[in-house]
Amino acid sequence: MAEVLLLEVGIALTGIAVAGTLANRIGLSVIPAYILVGILIGPNEPSSIAGISLTLVEDREFIDVLAELGIVFLLFFLGLEFSISQLLNDRTRIVKAGTVDFLVNFGLGIVLGVAFGFSIVETLFVAGIVYISSSAVITKSLTENGWIANPESSPILGTLVFEDILIAIYLALLSAVVLGGGSVVGALTAVGTAFGFLGVLTIVAWYGAETVERAFDVPSDELFLLRILGTTTLVAGVALAVGLSEAVAAFFVGTAFSNTGHTERIENVVAPTRDFFAAVFFFAIGLTTDVTVLGDVVLLLASAVVLTTVGKVASGTLSGRVYDLDETRSLRVGLGLVPRGEFSLVIAALAAGSGTETLRSVIPAFAVGYVLVMSILGTVLVQHADGITNIIHGGRGSLFPE
Repeated sequence: MAEVLLLEVGIALTGIAVAGTLANRIGLSVIPAYILVGILIGPNEPSSIAGISLTLVEDREFIDVLAELGIVFLLFFLGLEFSISQLLNDRTRIVKAGTVDFLVNFGLGIVLGVAFGFSIVETLFVAGIVYISSSAVITKSLTENGWIANPESSPILGTLVFEDILIAIYLALLSAVVLGGGSVVGALTAVGTAFGFLGVLTIVAWYGAETVERAFDVPSDELFLLRILGTTTLVAGVALAVGLSEAVAAFFVGTAFSNTGHTERIENVVAPTRDFFAAVFFFAIGLTTDVTVLGDVVLLLASAVVLTTVGKVASGTLSGRVYDLDETRSLRVGLGLVPRGEFSLVIAALAAGSGTETLRSVIPAFAVGYVLVMSILGTVLVQHADGITNIIHGGRGSLFPE
C-alpha cells in the first residue's frame, strides 16, 4: 500500500509541476492548469480510453488534508497584508459592501432556483452555492497578478471576510432547521461559539503583537517555519471544530503577525510552503470533478455562469465605489470576486447527504461544474482585467456620476 501511495504522490506532484510549467510558458494563470491536470489524472469518468486506464491518482484523504492547508495558508498570507485596526476602521464599508454583495448574488441564486422549479430548500442550496466567492482562488489570483498591494484589494478582502462569516451562519441554520439536523437554539449556540472564538482571535491580534513577536523570535529558520505552520494549522483546526471557517481563522492569525517584525521572514521562509499547499488545493478540485455528470445540468450551469458572473461584477463594482475607488478599480473589484470554490463544494456535500433526489444528485453535479467553470473563468478575468477595463471604459463616459 505504501508503494502505491508514494507512486500516486509522485505522479500528482509531477503532474502539477508540468501543468504549472506549461501555463507559465504560454502566459496563463497556473490555477486552471492545476485544476485541469487533476481532472485528467483523477479517478472520475472517463477512467479509460480504448482500454487504457486514465486513473493515475485516487482521491485520497491525505490530499484533502493538504488541500485544506492550501486554503489555510493562502488566507494566512492575506491576513499578513492587513491589520486589525485597518479592518475595524473599515467596518462600516465592509458591512455595506458585503450587504450589497449578498443581496445581489444570493438574490440571483433565489431567481435561478425559482426559474428552474426547485423547492424552497433546493433553492436555498443553489443560492448559497452561487453567492459565495472563493477566498482561496481569489487570494492566489491576487498574489499571482500583483494585486495584493493595490487599492482594490481592500474591498475584495472586506467582502470575503463578510461572506465567510455569513456563510458560517447560513450553514449552521440550514443544517439545523431546514435539514432537520437540530434546533434553532442549537444552531444559534453553535454560531455564538464560533463568534466567541473569532472574538478571542481578534483580541490576540489587536493586543498580542509583542507576545507574538517574542514567541516566534528564534534563530533557526526550521523552527520558525514549524512554529508558524503548527500554530496556524492548530488555530484553523480549532476554528473548524467550533463551526467557524478555517479560512477566517487563518486570516486573523495572519493579521496578528502583520504588526510584528516577522513579516519579511515569513515571506522568505513560509511562502514556498504556502505555494505547495495551494497547488495541491487546486489540483484537488480537479481530482474530485466528474465531468460526465455535467450534461444533466448544462442549462442550469450555463444560466448560472452568465447570470452570476454579471452579478458579481456588478456588486463588486458597487463595492469599489463604497470604498471611493475610481471606475476602473471598482470594475477590477468586481472581476476579482468572480471565482467560486471551496465553500460552494462544502454546501454541495451537505446537499448530497440529505433530502430529495434533486439535493442528492442534481445540486452536487451543478456545484461541481459551477466551481470548475467559475474558478477558471474568474482567474482568467483577473489575469486580463486591464484589457477588459480598457474595452469597457474605452471611448465613453463614466458609469457613475462623480
